[in-house]
Amino acid sequence: MKFIVSSSALLKQLQQISGVINANTVLPILEDFLFEIEKNKLTVVATDLETVMKVHLDIEAKDSGKVCIPAKILMDSLKNIPEQPLTFNIDKNFCVEITSDNGKYKVMGENPDNFPKEPAADDANSFTMTSGALVTAINKTIFAVSNDDLRPAMTGVFFELDKKGITFVATDAHRLVRFTRTDVSCPKKDSFIVPKKPLSLLKGSLPDNEDELNISYNGNHLFVKHGGTELVCRLIDARFPDYKVVIPADNPYKMTISKSDFQNALRRVSVFSNKSTNQVALSISGSELQLAAQDVDFSFEGNERMACQYDGEDLQIAFNAKFLIEMLNGADTTEVNMELSTPTKAGIIKPTEQADNEELLMLVMPLMLNN
Repeated sequence: MKFIVSSSALLKQLQQISGVINANTVLPILEDFLFEIEKNKLTVVATDLETVMKVHLDIEAKDSGKVCIPAKILMDSLKNIPEQPLTFNIDKNFCVEITSDNGKYKVMGENPDNFPKEPAADDANSFTMTSGALVTAINKTIFAVSNDDLRPAMTGVFFELDKKGITFVATDAHRLVRFTRTDVSCPKKDSFIVPKKPLSLLKGSLPDNEDELNISYNGNHLFVKHGGTELVCRLIDARFPDYKVVIPADNPYKMTISKSDFQNALRRVSVFSNKSTNQVALSISGSELQLAAQDVDFSFEGNERMACQYDGEDLQIAFNAKFLIEMLNGADTTEVNMELSTPTKAGIIKPTEQADNEELLMLVMPLMLNN
């Protein structure tokens, strides 16, 4: 079996899917790419048993066939080969010989029959949305996903489908992000949880534009198709917590503040906070916000004050500064609104302006004030 492919085109496609492969896998075959050749079309597959990613590209080939090639050595060699056509020769023992303009490289492939089969899209429901909309949704929610394996439901993003739109929710019990798009129509009311890893891979491989994505799902898997790239991942089999009960219905105090000034002040003051809690206390009165942090163990202390617009009673409330900084990144406006009520109730952050077809709400739990 023999085929010819452009070195840079192959490298570019392999880089999109190489993130699927885990460094220390149980099965040696999972360290390989599966190459499937069929009449001038090459399909390359990578999997870690939970997530499968595929890319398709055009090549020159007369015959069809399959082979597994170790991913690391192939990627490392392609990174150092300048743009040129490469000829791959594969013999019946799966020995792969790669010929370039002035070199010959050999690598031992593996039997493609041992490569795990990908799940089939049986009884799948499907809908479409733009690539940019999904990338935005992932960017706005993925940072709030929990890393706690004891609570598997929170280790992914919750997709809530509806005929009128789609809502993405992520929470780690300390903060929660809800992002809704009303320009997507799903076939029926439904919901599922997508793990963090495939979402990170999608974020890296999808363009932030108006390209249409084909998304389908069944009881166990999610399937995403964009051009020549496909991703299949196993859904998290757990029940997502009822997030609606956590969102306070009425937070009467409203503060409007410059996003970048607030973020920078938090960064400066949090340097002096306790490293385990990152606690920064906010004292709001009139049109002034005071930020204070201290680490009693080292006698560190940081204080700053800044202007804000505030409508409500004087309030002192403490938050994890790291969480606030990350959440403020989610707002694309120059100013943000913070809705607060008491020092023990969750605060809500929203951008001052939202696009017609999207709504972002971020919630953060306060910390106990150590007076």
